[in-house]
Amino acid sequence: MKIICIGRNYAEHARELNNEVPAEPIVFMKPESALIRDGKPFFLPDHPRDVHHELEIVLRVGRNGKHIAERFASTYIDRIGLGIDFTARTLQSELKSRGLPWELAKGFDGSAILGDWLTPEELGWPRLLSLRLEVNGEIRQSGDTGQLLFSFERIISFVSRYFTLKTGDLIYTGTPAGVGPVQRGDRLQGYLNERLMLQCKVC
Repeated sequence: MKIICIGRNYAEHARELNNEVPAEPIVFMKPESALIRDGKPFFLPDHPRDVHHELEIVLRVGRNGKHIAERFASTYIDRIGLGIDFTARTLQSELKSRGLPWELAKGFDGSAILGDWLTPEELGWPRLLSLRLEVNGEIRQSGDTGQLLFSFERIISFVSRYFTLKTGDLIYTGTPAGVGPVQRGDRLQGYLNERLMLQCKVC
């Protein structure tokens, strides 16, 4: 199983970190050891500093495909859910400044939270989908798929030029503005179309 992530897919998030808005999808990967499921807690690692939450809509791939045309891409989406891409922000900035890959800041153990799934039909997709993250009951992030720079179909088509997509692969589709640090004791709740889909405690 691959965990494929799309960076800077919301313009306001790119701007809040003083990054350029990309002309095509920015792709990075997380190892399977990054994944946390079933509401298990996230343990802050000792090594990265300044770990930030990034709430994202996650797609689960339902069948194998390569060089997928955009017009057929929706048929490869099996389930839609929410996830959190935890990011060691200071470390990421240091790596970027040295022209190095982001994996140490993005792919550490436990850095990919995964919530519940619904079918596209249950969510009414391709109609607009909204997402919201609350930390200790306070709204930190909110957005919707109308703000995406690259649609789900565009992402699937683009990624499949380089990687064969396989059943069960996960695609984290980018985060809206409002990212910020988490602390031990924080309780995170993610909502997709106003449905509670993700819960996580930071330990």
